[in-house]
Amino acid sequence: MSAGLCLAQLLLEQSPACSWLATRGGVFERIFGDPAPMFGKSAAELTGRSLAETLDSVAAARWRDRYTRAFDGESFAARERRGLTQWNVSIFPVAIDGAIGYAGGLAREVNTWSRAEQELRNTVLGALKAQEFERTMASRFLHDSVGQNLTALGLQLDLVRMDLEGAAPQVSARIVEIQKVLETMMEEVRDYSYALNPSTVERAGLRVALDRLAARLRERFAGSLRINVDPSLKIDPKIASALYQIAQEAVENAVQHASCSAIEIAVKSTRSGTSLEVRDNGRGFDPGDLLGGFRGLGLLSMEHYAAQAGLELAITSNRAAGTTVRAALTDAI
Repeated sequence: MSAGLCLAQLLLEQSPACSWLATRGGVFERIFGDPAPMFGKSAAELTGRSLAETLDSVAAARWRDRYTRAFDGESFAARERRGLTQWNVSIFPVAIDGAIGYAGGLAREVNTWSRAEQELRNTVLGALKAQEFERTMASRFLHDSVGQNLTALGLQLDLVRMDLEGAAPQVSARIVEIQKVLETMMEEVRDYSYALNPSTVERAGLRVALDRLAARLRERFAGSLRINVDPSLKIDPKIASALYQIAQEAVENAVQHASCSAIEIAVKSTRSGTSLEVRDNGRGFDPGDLLGGFRGLGLLSMEHYAAQAGLELAITSNRAAGTTVRAALTDAI
């Protein structure tokens, strides 16, 4: 081995980062540095073994999908979390004689950036809380002011119609037409008020709120949308409201980004309490992908609502099997 190669290997082995090469079949070919903090196993335990042999099924599927992207010629960045430690990961193709021979990986701990990231997250979550307040105020205005005034107007028109029924039947008929338009306006105002107000679930119940959500989505989603809620469930209003908000964000992401043909929302009982699952059969994604659209406001919103209600949020997804968003009490995940 040349002096240059020896120095390069020393650099890789003693670097605070961990790097590795993987075959198309997902076998760890070479590992430099210590992979244990991120993968949970030493280099000796990983080298020469496949993803299926060394990682749990969810993690193996995630990494298999990443390697497929690398062998397709894509380079990208992802975020991995293990315990309280976060890692920035780069995955990229490694070419030999002009052909992609390996998927390369490079991971570095990024806890030094966690404080700045947390401050940014707090800023975004503060904006979300402000948005919730504004939505609540707008909902109350529509319900208490606009809605009640429209109702009063409808009653007044009813009185006028009855007064004119005998003397001017044509005018009375026109008033009936106006009342029909008014009823449509009242229904639209009521629906929009419910959609805006986070406390809708507390008033109407989780099943009713999810049915209204489904009705709105069917106007722009041509696929199958199923809702399965255990009718015997008695859900704490705070938890029910958070489950609804998480479901709403999850189905919006599915409709907008997943190109799916089927979405299922299931709310069921577990030994630890109530759990929510939102599943779609569309184009999945890598939950750790730093550049993926799913890691935007939608994911932050779901994390925000889950944290408020003391729920654990778990997202499982890959490009072949769609996405599952699950929210439940911590020990139910």
